[in-house]
Amino acid sequence: MLVLVALSVLHLAAIILLLVATIDNAWWVTSTTSTDVWGRWMLTGNKWNLTDLPASYPPDYLQAVQATTVLACIFSIIGLFVFIAQLFTLPKGNRFTVSGVFQVLASLFIMIAASIYTDRFHANERSIGNYGHSFILAWIAFGLTFISSIVYFVLRKK
Repeated sequence: MLVLVALSVLHLAAIILLLVATIDNAWWVTSTTSTDVWGRWMLTGNKWNLTDLPASYPPDYLQAVQATTVLACIFSIIGLFVFIAQLFTLPKGNRFTVSGVFQVLASLFIMIAASIYTDRFHANERSIGNYGHSFILAWIAFGLTFISSIVYFVLRKK
Protein backbone atom coordinates (compact mmCIF):
# COMPACT_ATOMS: atom_id res chain seq x y z
CA MET A 1 0.00 0.00 0.00
CA LEU A 2 2.87 2.37 0.82
CA VAL A 3 4.33 1.75 -2.64
CA LEU A 4 1.07 2.84 -4.26
CA VAL A 5 0.96 6.04 -2.20
CA ALA A 6 4.60 6.81 -3.05
CA LEU A 7 3.89 6.14 -6.72
CA SER A 8 0.88 8.46 -6.61
CA VAL A 9 3.00 11.22 -5.05
CA LEU A 10 5.72 10.67 -7.66
CA HIS A 11 3.15 10.84 -10.45
CA LEU A 12 1.57 14.02 -9.04
CA ALA A 13 4.99 15.64 -8.67
CA ALA A 14 5.78 14.81 -12.31
CA ILE A 15 2.47 16.32 -13.44
CA ILE A 16 3.09 19.51 -11.46
CA LEU A 17 6.61 19.85 -12.87
CA LEU A 18 5.34 19.25 -16.41
CA LEU A 19 2.65 21.91 -16.02
CA VAL A 20 5.07 24.45 -14.55
CA ALA A 21 7.63 23.76 -17.27
CA THR A 22 4.98 24.18 -19.96
CA ILE A 23 3.29 27.29 -18.57
CA ASP A 24 6.03 29.28 -16.86
CA ASN A 25 8.13 31.77 -18.81
CA ALA A 26 11.70 30.79 -18.10
CA TRP A 27 13.09 28.37 -20.66
CA TRP A 28 15.79 30.89 -21.63
CA VAL A 29 16.74 33.87 -19.49
CA THR A 30 19.04 36.85 -19.79
CA SER A 31 19.25 39.95 -17.64
CA THR A 32 16.51 41.69 -19.67
CA THR A 33 14.51 38.85 -21.25
CA SER A 34 12.75 35.71 -20.19
CA THR A 35 11.62 33.37 -22.96
CA ASP A 36 9.40 30.32 -22.98
CA VAL A 37 7.80 28.29 -25.74
CA TRP A 38 4.85 30.69 -26.02
CA GLY A 39 6.35 34.19 -25.89
CA ARG A 40 9.17 36.43 -24.76
CA TRP A 41 9.03 38.74 -21.75
CA MET A 42 11.25 41.83 -22.02
CA LEU A 43 12.19 44.14 -19.17
CA THR A 44 11.48 47.75 -20.16
CA GLY A 45 12.11 50.18 -17.32
CA ASN A 46 10.62 48.37 -14.35
CA LYS A 47 7.91 46.52 -16.29
CA TRP A 48 7.92 43.14 -17.96
CA ASN A 49 6.21 43.23 -21.36
CA LEU A 50 5.07 40.19 -23.32
CA THR A 51 6.29 40.19 -26.92
CA ASP A 52 6.21 37.69 -29.74
CA LEU A 53 8.95 35.16 -30.08
CA PRO A 54 11.78 36.21 -32.40
CA ALA A 55 11.42 35.51 -36.10
CA SER A 56 14.68 33.56 -35.89
CA TYR A 57 12.84 30.72 -34.15
CA PRO A 58 12.14 28.04 -36.77
CA PRO A 59 8.32 27.82 -36.75
CA ASP A 60 8.18 24.08 -37.38
CA TYR A 61 10.48 23.33 -34.47
CA LEU A 62 8.64 25.79 -32.25
CA GLN A 63 5.32 24.10 -32.98
CA ALA A 64 6.90 20.72 -32.31
CA VAL A 65 8.16 21.91 -28.91
CA GLN A 66 4.79 23.45 -28.04
CA ALA A 67 2.86 20.35 -29.11
CA THR A 68 5.07 17.86 -27.33
CA THR A 69 5.07 19.78 -24.04
CA VAL A 70 1.27 19.93 -24.10
CA LEU A 71 1.04 16.25 -25.06
CA ALA A 72 3.38 15.32 -22.21
CA CYS A 73 1.05 17.08 -19.76
CA ILE A 74 -2.05 15.46 -21.24
CA PHE A 75 -0.63 11.95 -21.29
CA SER A 76 0.69 12.21 -17.75
CA ILE A 77 -2.68 13.43 -16.44
CA ILE A 78 -4.51 10.67 -18.33
CA GLY A 79 -2.01 8.20 -16.91
CA LEU A 80 -2.92 9.27 -13.37
CA PHE A 81 -6.63 8.81 -14.01
CA VAL A 82 -6.00 5.42 -15.61
CA PHE A 83 -3.86 4.42 -12.62
CA ILE A 84 -6.68 5.26 -10.22
CA ALA A 85 -9.20 3.41 -12.39
CA GLN A 86 -6.93 0.37 -12.68
CA LEU A 87 -6.60 0.10 -8.92
CA PHE A 88 -10.25 -0.81 -8.66
CA THR A 89 -11.08 -2.58 -11.92
CA LEU A 90 -8.29 -4.84 -13.14
CA PRO A 91 -7.06 -8.15 -11.74
CA LYS A 92 -3.60 -8.21 -10.20
CA GLY A 93 -1.63 -9.52 -13.19
CA ASN A 94 -2.91 -6.86 -15.59
CA ARG A 95 -2.62 -3.78 -13.42
CA PHE A 96 -0.72 -0.65 -14.32
CA THR A 97 0.38 -1.60 -17.84
CA VAL A 98 -1.72 1.13 -19.47
CA SER A 99 -0.58 3.69 -16.87
CA GLY A 100 3.01 2.76 -17.59
CA VAL A 101 2.48 3.23 -21.33
CA PHE A 102 0.99 6.70 -20.76
CA GLN A 103 3.95 7.65 -18.58
CA VAL A 104 6.46 6.36 -21.13
CA LEU A 105 4.74 8.48 -23.78
CA ALA A 106 4.76 11.53 -21.49
CA SER A 107 8.46 11.10 -20.79
CA LEU A 108 9.17 10.63 -24.48
CA PHE A 109 7.26 13.79 -25.40
CA ILE A 110 8.94 16.01 -22.81
CA MET A 111 12.33 14.62 -23.79
CA ILE A 112 11.62 15.45 -27.44
CA ALA A 113 10.53 18.98 -26.51
CA ALA A 114 13.58 19.71 -24.37
CA SER A 115 15.94 18.14 -26.91
CA ILE A 116 14.57 20.17 -29.80
CA TYR A 117 14.71 23.33 -27.69
CA THR A 118 18.32 22.62 -26.75
CA ASP A 119 19.39 21.93 -30.32
CA ARG A 120 17.46 24.51 -32.33
CA PHE A 121 16.99 27.62 -30.20
CA HIS A 122 19.48 30.14 -28.77
CA ALA A 123 22.50 28.60 -30.49
CA ASN A 124 24.02 32.03 -31.11
CA GLU A 125 23.00 33.42 -27.70
CA ARG A 126 24.76 30.93 -25.44
CA SER A 127 27.25 33.53 -24.23
CA ILE A 128 24.62 36.08 -23.16
CA GLY A 129 21.97 33.89 -21.53
CA ASN A 130 21.21 30.68 -19.69
CA TYR A 131 18.59 28.00 -19.65
CA GLY A 132 15.96 28.92 -17.09
CA HIS A 133 14.23 26.98 -14.37
CA SER A 134 11.37 25.84 -16.62
CA PHE A 135 13.84 24.15 -18.95
CA ILE A 136 15.50 22.43 -16.01
CA LEU A 137 12.10 21.41 -14.61
CA ALA A 138 11.25 19.87 -17.98
CA TRP A 139 14.31 17.62 -17.74
CA ILE A 140 13.54 16.74 -14.13
CA ALA A 141 9.94 15.93 -15.15
CA PHE A 142 11.36 13.67 -17.86
CA GLY A 143 13.28 11.73 -15.24
CA LEU A 144 10.30 11.48 -12.89
CA THR A 145 7.90 10.32 -15.58
CA PHE A 146 10.40 7.77 -16.83
CA ILE A 147 11.01 6.43 -13.32
CA SER A 148 7.29 6.23 -12.60
CA SER A 149 6.71 4.34 -15.86
CA ILE A 150 9.35 1.80 -14.87
CA VAL A 151 7.72 1.42 -11.45
CA TYR A 152 4.33 0.87 -13.11
CA PHE A 153 5.77 -1.92 -15.25
CA VAL A 154 7.51 -3.51 -12.25
CA LEU A 155 4.31 -3.36 -10.18
CA ARG A 156 2.43 -5.08 -13.00
CA LYS A 157 4.30 -8.26 -12.20
CA LYS A 158 3.37 -8.28 -8.50
